Amino acid sequence: MTELAAYFNEAVLLRYLDREVPGLGTVRRVERITSGSSNEIFELSTDDRQVILRRPPRQKLSASAHDVGREFRVLSALAGTAVPHPEAIHLCTDESVLGTPFLLMSKVDGFHLKAPYPAHALQPGAMRAMMFDFIEVIAHLSRVDWAAAGLSGFGRPAGYLDRQVDRWLGQLARYQTRDLPKLAEVAAWLRAHQPRSGAPGIIHGDYQFLNVLFANDLPPRVAGVLDWEQSTIGDPLVDLGWVLGLWTQAGEESPLNAFYGNASQEPGAPTRAELAERYLAVSGRPVGDRLYYEVLALFKLGCIAEGSYYRHIKGVSDTALHADFEWIVPKLIATAYSITEGERD
Repeated sequence: MTELAAYFNEAVLLRYLDREVPGLGTVRRVERITSGSSNEIFELSTDDRQVILRRPPRQKLSASAHDVGREFRVLSALAGTAVPHPEAIHLCTDESVLGTPFLLMSKVDGFHLKAPYPAHALQPGAMRAMMFDFIEVIAHLSRVDWAAAGLSGFGRPAGYLDRQVDRWLGQLARYQTRDLPKLAEVAAWLRAHQPRSGAPGIIHGDYQFLNVLFANDLPPRVAGVLDWEQSTIGDPLVDLGWVLGLWTQAGEESPLNAFYGNASQEPGAPTRAELAERYLAVSGRPVGDRLYYEVLALFKLGCIAEGSYYRHIKGVSDTALHADFEWIVPKLIATAYSITEGERD
């Protein structure tokens, strides 16, 4: 049995593509790239290009998780905007082909900002410039006219922040098997410190270095933003909080450095305050309540990551790193709590 046979029938896939996506060309090779922490990823090679196939994992954590249809829709809506992203090619909702829906999108050439870095990223000022471009991308995303782009009904922007704590606690309750210290305190702080949202916009939902590819040449810039499965319409400052919540400065430690790397601690890397200032300058959105959004990000990530740990202990995760969520999730919650106590600015 080939490796792919454990995931789907390659012959059935190729017949489908030949019939339904003739412009793709003849697929010469299909390779499994990674299961990641979310959707499974495969690379399809034709005579002149590579295309990415994404489909949900074998076991979904909730009815709304891993929705490739939503991902396809938002990628299509971003065409022609200032937000670099893969081109949406095809959406298949016929589960008889692979056992799940799947999407096809263009492959983005680039690198993740994790050591060892390519030579051009080590040029004077290059890393700092990449990080400012990194934050500017979500600032531009917040300015996209989502209704004009065809995303009406894509989310429920009214009362978006009102629903966050209950939503993630509710999802966590479906698979939580252990006590998470300080979770209740963090949830209570979020309820007590919820700010008033500004105008709604597109939210990526998981904007961090592992979901962004940087260009393989100069000038330093983002080549493409990946993994839009959690995108919605709501308060765009949630994306800023996601970046800053995970951002560690010199002398700080993060439970996720093993995954995301230590680029934010490299010489010349912007501080959280500098990133927030750049976001404000490009987006025009006030950032005075950024600590709330940082706490919300860590709280949400802890709830989601506990689901990956649950899949690990149940033996249905193909990702070895999910075992480390045993200690990472408590540290995420502890970091969120430290912000509420004024121990991190």
